[in-house]
Amino acid sequence: MNKILITLLLVSSSLFSQKSEYNTKKGFVAEGYDVVSYFNNKAEKGDKKFTTTYDGVQFKFSSKENLETFTKSPKKYIPAYGGYCAYAIGLKGEKVSINPKTFEIREGRLYLFYNAWGTNTLKLWQKEGAEQLKQKADKNWKKIVSKQ
Repeated sequence: MNKILITLLLVSSSLFSQKSEYNTKKGFVAEGYDVVSYFNNKAEKGDKKFTTTYDGVQFKFSSKENLETFTKSPKKYIPAYGGYCAYAIGLKGEKVSINPKTFEIREGRLYLFYNAWGTNTLKLWQKEGAEQLKQKADKNWKKIVSKQ
């Protein structure tokens, strides 16, 4: 009985730790925006008719085609840093919410950014040196994920 309980605790804790690696504000990665559409340079809201779960979190898509595209190669479309603001992860290693309409595709990867109250972190990311911030963000993200 104790072995079963321990196994259940380990499995459930690993599931919860996976979820915390993702920004799931509004219940979905990218706040319910279609992560495939970004690669066509569009920020499109997903439709509740086209959803899937991957790595313990939910994704929405604007079309059946985009849902199918995602399911064939999901890792390609998952936003960097779990969908948290790339600039904030790079600058301070902090998980900050995003505006799903503010994004960049860089070297085949989706980066999302905070953009509210007169602060557009995509512009700051580009102005302050996206490549250096990306390198810092990669290091900071590894630290954040290893703490969970």
